[in-house]
Amino acid sequence: MSPYISEPNPATPTFSGASEAKLSAGVEAEAARLVAALGSRSIVLVGMMGAGKTSVGRRLAQKLGLEFVDADAEIEAAHRMTIPEIFAAHGEPYFRDGERRVIARLLAHGRKVLATGGGAFMNEETRARIAERAVSVWLKADFDVLLRRVRKRSNRPLLANADPEATLKRLIDDRYPVYALADITIVSRDGPHELVIADLLAALGKALGVEPQGSQAMIHDDERRPPVAVHERVRVELRERTYEILVGADLLASVGERLAALRPGAACMIVTDTNVAEHHLAPLQASLERAGLRHACLSLAPGEATKSMQGFADVCDAILAARLERSDLVVAFGGGVIGDLAGFAAASTRRGMDFVQIPTSLLAQVDSSVGGKTGINSRHGKNLIGAFHQPILVVADSACLDSLPAREFRAGYAEIVKYGLINDAAFFAWLERSWSEIFAGGAARVQAIRHSCGAKAAVVARDERETGERALLNLGHTFAHAFERLTGYDGSRLVHGEAVAIGLACAFRFSHSLGLCPAADRARVEAHLDAVLLPSRITQIPGFAADPQQVLSAMYQDKKVSRGHLTFILAHGIGRSFVAKDIPSDAVGDFLQAEIERS
Repeated sequence: MSPYISEPNPATPTFSGASEAKLSAGVEAEAARLVAALGSRSIVLVGMMGAGKTSVGRRLAQKLGLEFVDADAEIEAAHRMTIPEIFAAHGEPYFRDGERRVIARLLAHGRKVLATGGGAFMNEETRARIAERAVSVWLKADFDVLLRRVRKRSNRPLLANADPEATLKRLIDDRYPVYALADITIVSRDGPHELVIADLLAALGKALGVEPQGSQAMIHDDERRPPVAVHERVRVELRERTYEILVGADLLASVGERLAALRPGAACMIVTDTNVAEHHLAPLQASLERAGLRHACLSLAPGEATKSMQGFADVCDAILAARLERSDLVVAFGGGVIGDLAGFAAASTRRGMDFVQIPTSLLAQVDSSVGGKTGINSRHGKNLIGAFHQPILVVADSACLDSLPAREFRAGYAEIVKYGLINDAAFFAWLERSWSEIFAGGAARVQAIRHSCGAKAAVVARDERETGERALLNLGHTFAHAFERLTGYDGSRLVHGEAVAIGLACAFRFSHSLGLCPAADRARVEAHLDAVLLPSRITQIPGFAADPQQVLSAMYQDKKVSRGHLTFILAHGIGRSFVAKDIPSDAVGDFLQAEIERS
């Protein structure tokens, strides 16, 4: 089943008592159809402590006429001890083993709504059993919401320490990428539980193929407002410069309203390219006009050649000619080239203006629009001139990807694969199973984008300026940037995502040649890239004639070179990458010679 994500628009007003009653009646009318579509499967709620699994689960079971069971309550009843007492007496491994067995028993005996403990879904065997016998629903809550809820109770053994806030953040970092493998994601916010139930029932219907009847129209028709866009939200936590990434379909229509709320009265300079303008500029401009935002537009030639000194000058001149002030906004509306270029111009013009990223390519949505790296190319190499300048908002409208050529979409997918290879073997395994659904569109695509953005956001929050961990995001890129430079940034021969795909495969083959990575993991990486029709070898670059020394020379222009020494991101296996410094150039040269000679 494809993952499905549902989040109410934060601008949606709260419902009056009468509206809530009407909403409840509407969703109850769908209950019988949903239960029939479930068949023999249960509904399993997963998520962090404090996400509301028990309270939401009880209400959901009542709506659907199903039995409700809380796995933690079952464990406590069997032991005649509380969860903290079990932890204290026997330890966490004992508890986890019992939890696994209890969930297996509960899933084997009849259809029900089952609330699980926060660590249950982390067990691979339990996830497999849930996938076989149930529909999994992640109740996802932000850190602040969780902290506010768990502080009210003292029965959280994992938080019984001197720094519960740090522990909660660590658990979120560890668990959220795994929770994201659930079939459905529902955002758990403070407010009436009936609204969460309504979102959950709508998402269940979507995931089970049950078309909504009365309830869906009732949510918006009676309130005389447009339907709520289904989208996901990721926060990039950078203290006073924290911003959000919105991911979902048909978000362009709401951009004007969002920008007006973020920067009331601001004018906007839209920077785009002619391809994007042809397909998507009109709805963006209409949204800005509805919000009463003055705007100008600069449309540039598509392609890597635009990310140059001349392109930078053109954007800066356009911003000044439009009489934009320092408090106005630059809107980067396009792929990675436009995002990098417009962001660097925003960082420089009037000594720094705020900017918004609206990425329209898959590569930009999952990578280049997030994290604040901006810049242009030099004849000496790629992205060698630039600045760290964070956006104030990223809006990733997945519907924009429908106009992408197949080759461009495929190239962007290489950056999604990268996140699994860096530190998330479970995500890579999901990609191996689900890639065709991602390419087809819909919920799986949105889930892949959201997960990738979340992975990058977490790294950026810990290492904004790439002094340590963030370097892992360059897995495959030392190779990739060298290949791009040696092909003259000619997109007809090699686009960035294709170079990254070859670079990822090279990184794993190089790691294997050094005795670091198992052959089986190297083979899985190559097999997956081959399955999605991405190149995985240097010999697949059209007309590539460089020798190993030329490739090495190009690598030495990479930004990760330190004191004249090459730095690579290598891997001990899938999901286990690391920074490798002082790699001998002879070893790299020998590897490249073998790669180039390979037919």
